[in-house]
Amino acid sequence: MYEEAPSAAVAGAVVWRARGPGGVVLPDGCMDLLWAGGRLLVAGPDTGPHPAGEVPGRSFAGLRLAPGAAPALLGVPASQLRDRRVELADLWPAAEVRRLTERIAAHEDPCAGLEALALTRARAVGPPDPLPAQVTARLRAGRPVAAIADDVGLGERQLRRRCLDAFGYGPRTLGRVLRLQRALALTRRGLPQAEVAHTAGYADQAHLAREVRALTGTTLGAYRAASEGANSETPQPSGSRTTA
Repeated sequence: MYEEAPSAAVAGAVVWRARGPGGVVLPDGCMDLLWAGGRLLVAGPDTGPHPAGEVPGRSFAGLRLAPGAAPALLGVPASQLRDRRVELADLWPAAEVRRLTERIAAHEDPCAGLEALALTRARAVGPPDPLPAQVTARLRAGRPVAAIADDVGLGERQLRRRCLDAFGYGPRTLGRVLRLQRALALTRRGLPQAEVAHTAGYADQAHLAREVRALTGTTLGAYRAASEGANSETPQPSGSRTTA
């Protein structure tokens, strides 16, 4: 069982809950705060498929943060967490994490506790850097990386360094991941693969097939069949469970 909803407390975030056996976690450009078995963890940005069993447990709660939002809250560059699931105690002082764990455990809904944690950290670090949201919006619109660098007043090397800190990888990889998510969403709507390729911005259907295989480890047809079998309407976030 899986369910998610936009966070009413944290802008751009999604709260989610999952139970039961999982499948594979697919890249989505996001990072998650996780609550699993009374433990606080962080799911870093993914560049490929990950088995959901990397985080043991049968019941999970999570807060999926918008692309580029988590590093400022955590105080750790996203590149250090790429393709990793890390105990929050490995990033923050153990005593602080124990206090947070006790507070979240006291919440009737762990998701509310995760939201409170994120809000507290956001107030402590101050206004967010606008660059991650600017880059994400432009990549989703299909704008070339060189043009994005010009838009935000940075050289391409500077932009890459800033993106590594914010997203865990450079803008071109983030663009591939965001385009993949568009393709998967269109696939779940039942569009033919040729139409998915054209609408999502791939050169052709063969290009779509190569990218899906590289980023998910499966084919679009297998993903469609698994999604229909699970009666799934939305992709699941980093650190949660999705079927691929």
